[in-house]
Amino acid sequence: MNALIDQAIPNLAISARTIGAWSLLTVAFLITVGCASVPHTGRRQFNMVPDDQLNALGMKAFQEVLSKEPEATDKRLVDMVQRVADRVSAAAEALDKPRFKWQAKLVNKDIPNAVCLPGGKIIVFSGILPYAKNEAGLAAIIAHEVAHAVARHGGERLSQQVALRGALSAGGELLRNKDGTLDTRSRILLGALGLGGTLGIVLPYSRTHEFEADRIGQLYLAKAGYDPAEAVRLWSRMAKIQKPPIPVWLSTHPADEDRVAELRKFLPDAQKFYGEAPVKFGAGEPL
Repeated sequence: MNALIDQAIPNLAISARTIGAWSLLTVAFLITVGCASVPHTGRRQFNMVPDDQLNALGMKAFQEVLSKEPEATDKRLVDMVQRVADRVSAAAEALDKPRFKWQAKLVNKDIPNAVCLPGGKIIVFSGILPYAKNEAGLAAIIAHEVAHAVARHGGERLSQQVALRGALSAGGELLRNKDGTLDTRSRILLGALGLGGTLGIVLPYSRTHEFEADRIGQLYLAKAGYDPAEAVRLWSRMAKIQKPPIPVWLSTHPADEDRVAELRKFLPDAQKFYGEAPVKFGAGEPL
């Protein structure tokens, strides 16, 4: 990945000699102005990617997936994904006002995954529906992915990659040509946003990001009118997916039992949002 970045964006890369010449004051300034707080957790994050650039990358990735993968044609399932995504995104807007231009698509691909790209572009892969079991389970999945996007986890990870590589221009323009447009060089950096080189394979976030998305997503789930306890049941089901035997300290994802324990811990907070929801759907329709 690092070699590809150097080759793909040579005019943006700053040499190690140049980086070494930066003063500590300049670096401290960049870190200061790049700090923001994650909603509902208050964690300070280092994020130097402007939303317009991050959202442009999200749109590019969204369009690329849809150009390569077939959309589902089962009207009932397509309508359900759209309905649930509308409710969850409305909850996110009500709580945190990301002001995204939301879109949701169900892709006919047998992998147990979903993603919400920067700017609110939601992709649900059909292979995850059996684990959802019902509308609330689907809402828990979508809410978790939406939480990643609203918390700007992709921008944070990209900022870390860029800071380490020194691929930061003086004006902060990371991914644009001289005429201001985006080109195929940006594809090289999509991995930092969570979408790997093989379309539909979503690269994992850090354990910190995953725990945050669990917690924030559970609030969105409840605000949308779905039983937030379904998030606990969902991740208990997801724990049954066959995974390689990797120790948790080597994995970027939390251990399943830790994730479920945290969701149970924060369930009372989510139940308050659920109690205030004007319309309650409970588990919703079965899948």
